[in-house]
Amino acid sequence: MIQTSDFHFPYIPERLQRLSDLAVNLWFSWHTKALGLFQYADAVLWEDVYHNPVNFLHQIGAQRLEELAKDQKYLDKYDTVIQAFDHYMNSSDTWFMAHHADKAQKLIGYFSMEFGIHECLPTYSGGLGILAGDHLKSASDLGIPLVGVGLLYRESYFTQFLSPHGHQQSVYISNDFADMAITPVKKDTGDILLIHIQLDNQVVAARIWKAQVGRVPLFLLDTDFPENPVKDRTITQRLYVADRDQRLFQEMFLGIGGVKALKSMGLEPAVYHMNEGHCAFLTTERMCQEVSSGLSLEDAREKIRASTVFTTHTPVEAGNEVFAAGRILKFFPSYCKTLGICDDTFLKTGQSPSHPDPNAFNMTILSLNMSAMANGVSQLHGQVARHMWHHLWPDLKEEEVPIGAITNGIHTRTWMTSAMKDLLDTYMGSEWRYRFSNRDFWQKIWEIPDENLWEIHRKLKKYLLDEVRKRLQDQLERNGDPPEAILEAKTILDPNALTIGFARRFAQYKRPTLILRDRERLKKILWQNDRPVQIIFAGKAHPANQPGKSLIQEVFGESRNPEFRGRIVFVENYDIYLARRLVSGVDLWLNTPRRPMEASGTSGMKVVVNGGLNFSIRDGWWDEAFDDEAGWAIGEDKTYYHEVEQDENDSRSLYQILENEIIPLYYNQDENGVPAGWVKKMKSSMQRIIPQFNTDRMLMEYLEKMYIPSMR
Repeated sequence: MIQTSDFHFPYIPERLQRLSDLAVNLWFSWHTKALGLFQYADAVLWEDVYHNPVNFLHQIGAQRLEELAKDQKYLDKYDTVIQAFDHYMNSSDTWFMAHHADKAQKLIGYFSMEFGIHECLPTYSGGLGILAGDHLKSASDLGIPLVGVGLLYRESYFTQFLSPHGHQQSVYISNDFADMAITPVKKDTGDILLIHIQLDNQVVAARIWKAQVGRVPLFLLDTDFPENPVKDRTITQRLYVADRDQRLFQEMFLGIGGVKALKSMGLEPAVYHMNEGHCAFLTTERMCQEVSSGLSLEDAREKIRASTVFTTHTPVEAGNEVFAAGRILKFFPSYCKTLGICDDTFLKTGQSPSHPDPNAFNMTILSLNMSAMANGVSQLHGQVARHMWHHLWPDLKEEEVPIGAITNGIHTRTWMTSAMKDLLDTYMGSEWRYRFSNRDFWQKIWEIPDENLWEIHRKLKKYLLDEVRKRLQDQLERNGDPPEAILEAKTILDPNALTIGFARRFAQYKRPTLILRDRERLKKILWQNDRPVQIIFAGKAHPANQPGKSLIQEVFGESRNPEFRGRIVFVENYDIYLARRLVSGVDLWLNTPRRPMEASGTSGMKVVVNGGLNFSIRDGWWDEAFDDEAGWAIGEDKTYYHEVEQDENDSRSLYQILENEIIPLYYNQDENGVPAGWVKKMKSSMQRIIPQFNTDRMLMEYLEKMYIPSMR
């Protein structure tokens, strides 16, 4: 038996005691009315704690809570939310129980290096983590018996500040675990439950923390506590550290430690899902456990493979983790001894038989070798992955390589704004929340009057511009800019102008500066008197990625260039909260990866659920989602072999479509300012894309194609 310690909050009136239950279950992160209870209670404090309900309840005054306990308007909202929360948590009437009740005892263990659930739990850096967080949320909604396993970072990923010259400053802020929606897992004795891993010549311990994501528990390991030596306490200090030994230790704790943690809590998954190769050592630990229990090496291997599935997320070389062979052997001698194999045999599990590199150990190859089923994250990425890893199966034709494809989706209820939800409630009824994948049902989107949908979009755009202006003012004040520049930031950007958003990790293959390729042409596009266009950029580069940081500096420099000032802005510190504002407020989402390097991408899907339109290279998810009636495609659906040619062709296409199609359609507005053709495209985009590109559909596919076959 295990237990998690209770949260201890300052005084909360009896009538409002259930606020504590809401604060510690991340269910609130996709239920805007639950978040509204905290915002209504004290809007200023809510912003000060950056939307963290646990920290909020630690700081709000008892007097204010007493006032709320007598405020009937507030109590009505509170009772409605609590009733919905209890129904959600206690109901067995779920999709999974309706379709797979016989598998209810078959647990799925979902391992990931990062989980992006809400800004108050900073255990993520970008797309991989956001996808993992959405995976847990849909598993909860559908009632799938799944647990998440990851790491808890003391400083997490970095906070981004830009210098006056656009240099990215990476600032690490220490997290106070007592103010986060997590609880330490304890034994029945009340002692903290620990797991231990052999690292070199010493044993290092890790605590286990639990975050509750609706119905789904997420277990997070950390090493930062006094029982460990100082140097080992830093193992879980930061996400994606550059130090190779520290990165290896993190991946050992994620894979090996994660398996040990589940076992120590009496949890035995029937299926282990490796979300990217960082967690591949879970197969090594499971192999050792099976061999130690008496299975032969070959039987253990087959048993582990049969119950393991793997998702690869990127064709980019840097995204496929490789460690020096000597470093691996230094920390795995006991595993070789337990398995009864020599060093070379162990290394071969992470090496290609047809293209062996004796000095390297590839975590993606280990993952593919040790899983019965693997998938890419879009149909195009599946093709790319089969080509990329064909050398592991040299006797097969490329199309026969056993890597399938399950296209990513988004958790719609998280990424759709409350204003859009209310609009859909009015014209489609509340059942849209449970019918994401029903294409026929989403025909109802056409029943929404154009002017109503456009009004909501304009409101969301205003919220975005307000947030951008606030952040720009804070940035200018911090950097000591003159008062006139700060004053200008208060009114920067035109709410009536066509607004383009570009926000993602800054890496060379994503080509964030493609739209800047012909500056004279872009200047004419942005500064048309009667048809202005403006671009909002945001995104981080990994601290070790100097070319990525240079791209940020280039975009920032153009935002300060008098020729573009006021038409191009760069907003610092891109995170989940800023992402929600951007994807809900822009008119047009720009995505310019070098095809076919974008495995999937999901930000464009989040734009769609709020009425925005996509303007993207036909790569990743957009290659299969693109439809002339639902958005625009840049360039051609082919792979180039010369980067200069590709950049030239794609940039020419980008400018031509902007000038000849997008801008005229946006500004063809009636006497009430409603662009009928644009709104028609908004509706078409929502009707076609929402039913397909959501994580409910994605989880159903994982169950049918991978989880249930593995259970058998």
